[in-house]
Amino acid sequence: MSSTRLPLGLTEDALDAAMLETDPESLAATSRMRELYGPKLAAAALTQATLRLRATTKFGRDALAMFFTRDGLEQASRPEVADYHASRFVQAGVHRVVDIGCGIGSDSLAFARAGLEVVALEVDPVTAVVAQANLGDRANVICADANDVADQLMGPGVGVFCDPSRRDDRGRLWRVEDFTPPWSFVTGLLDPSRTAGVKLGPALPHTLIPEAAEAEWVTHRGDTVEVALLSGVGASPGRRLALVLPNARLAASGAPPLPVRELGRYLYEPAGSVIRAGAIPELGAQLGAGLLDPQVAYLTGDGLHSTPLATVFEVRQQLSVKLRALRKWVREAEIGVLEIKKRGIDVDPAVLRKQLKLDGPNSATMVISRRGKGALVAIVERL
Repeated sequence: MSSTRLPLGLTEDALDAAMLETDPESLAATSRMRELYGPKLAAAALTQATLRLRATTKFGRDALAMFFTRDGLEQASRPEVADYHASRFVQAGVHRVVDIGCGIGSDSLAFARAGLEVVALEVDPVTAVVAQANLGDRANVICADANDVADQLMGPGVGVFCDPSRRDDRGRLWRVEDFTPPWSFVTGLLDPSRTAGVKLGPALPHTLIPEAAEAEWVTHRGDTVEVALLSGVGASPGRRLALVLPNARLAASGAPPLPVRELGRYLYEPAGSVIRAGAIPELGAQLGAGLLDPQVAYLTGDGLHSTPLATVFEVRQQLSVKLRALRKWVREAEIGVLEIKKRGIDVDPAVLRKQLKLDGPNSATMVISRRGKGALVAIVERL
């Protein structure tokens, strides 16, 4: 058997064998691999096989030739999102990007694909090895603390991208004070004289966004995956943007509040990036729609407007909120599968489905929304 060495203490033959396992997390796979390679190598190979299989949802078949850590996979940018990051730097006219906190290298790979020179920094030694394995000769990975070396790498025509580590041994970190590099270092990168981008979780409070930065929330394939803080060429300090990839963008411009109105023929569910950016009034104005409730992000109107910035539903029926009436509708419509979408209401969809006693060949989508001091229930069809 071949014993070519790979990152993470792996060998080529052990990893190949692990990748052939249908379920690398099973006891049977563990037993087979341990017999062939011993406990330590078997565990490393099966872990990598498991991560590669999980990563296919984010990286497609490219994941089967990549290396991962658990935290690195969790935080890595999706390729389409990473390509968008790279496009911002290309448009800004930089020729080199310093990628701080490069993780497994997903953004560095995109920068390289875009024709940019890349210097990747990663403070964790294991993750740095993984990043170098993924990047090969497309970028040099430096294992160092960004506080110590970042200034030496900056200069004219050089942009900086930072994806601070937001996880530790206990899981996800929510306080910016716990990020690595430190929050003061991260925000210090966002200087109007420097082309810089900082990737953060989409729940970042607006109060933490530096005044000098533009903030852009990004939705991809229905998921709102990040907020990017941007400075330098192409960025407008204080601007708040929503982006639905590949190219639907909406700026929050301080539009007046939308009117609250009765449920119309159509219901619009804004993309998460629109909600996070505070651009609901702007979207409602585009759609000629109002709000069901001042505090709930559902828009409604009588005109049909196709937009990538929201999911559009046609309202088929409005129902009573009483459980007995809902059960009667389920029984008469012969509903066996029910999607329940809710906002502003304390309802557990799984519990409600049991209470409704679903049984039948048909499926439907139910929207439950707060409406003033009460609730609204509607049956809708996605368009």
